[in-house]
This record gives sequence, structure tokens and C-alpha cells, in this order.
Amino acid sequence: MREFSKKPDAIAKLTPEQYRVTQENDTERPGTGEYLGNKEPGIYVDIVLGEPLFASSDKFESGSGWPSFTKPIEPSQVNELQDTSHGTIRTEVRSTHGDSHLGHVFSDGPRDCGGLRYCINSAALRFIHRDDMEAEGYGAWLDHVEDRDA
Repeated sequence: MREFSKKPDAIAKLTPEQYRVTQENDTERPGTGEYLGNKEPGIYVDIVLGEPLFASSDKFESGSGWPSFTKPIEPSQVNELQDTSHGTIRTEVRSTHGDSHLGHVFSDGPRDCGGLRYCINSAALRFIHRDDMEAEGYGAWLDHVEDRDA
């Protein structure tokens, strides 16, 4: 199993957009994210440290303009914090070990899956295809990835 300890050069390797989103709590423009339309089987990990965050089997089309998930792959991998910026109260989602800003969670998700919508920036994620998970050290999470109709 992979370890997710802070590496001093991890942040230095981010693109300007990845840095803005994960380190400065910014948001990518709706409809522009690399993973918005991705329907391949696999997992999404934190772009900074590689923590497993979301599974493709929990991804759904919300119409929001950002990748949306019904739940994290493991609840301990994300922190939920109150966000009072922009004159409203929202719940921010951050990776536990990397402390990367990922997006926000809302209560307007599919009711049959718990009712939550994790609205996540593609710039905060890296996708690992199911076929590559074992080789990249994510074999322990293979049981979270299911085939689905596109």
C-alpha cells in the first residue's frame, strides 16, 4: 500500500492552475476541467500527494460544470471544513494529508446514493485508470472500481 507523506517538492511540480486551485483555494472555470467527461474506470487521487479520493463508480453527471461524486473513496482521506467566503456558508473539501483544496460538497446529489454532491476541481486531481492501479501502488482500492454503462 502507498504511503502519503508530505514531500517538499510536490507543490513545486504543480502547474499554475493546479497551484491556484489546490494551494490558493481557487476554482477552475466550469466546463473546462480535464475530468468532467471522463467515464473510464479508475480512481481519482490528490494531485499533490496521490491520496486516493474518489472512485469512478461514484462519479455522476450533475450538470454543474465540474466532476461530481456521491462520496469519497475513503472518508478519512478528505476533510470537510466550513467555508464562509463569497458571502455564503458552504462546506469545503480538502485532502487529508496533502491539505489540497479540492472543491465543495453540497446536499443536492442523487437521493438514492446519500444525497451528497462532491463538486471537485479537475485541477486538484490525477486519474489512475483501473488497468494501471496495481502498478502505481493503488491495488488496495481496486474493489472500489466497477464497470458501469457510460
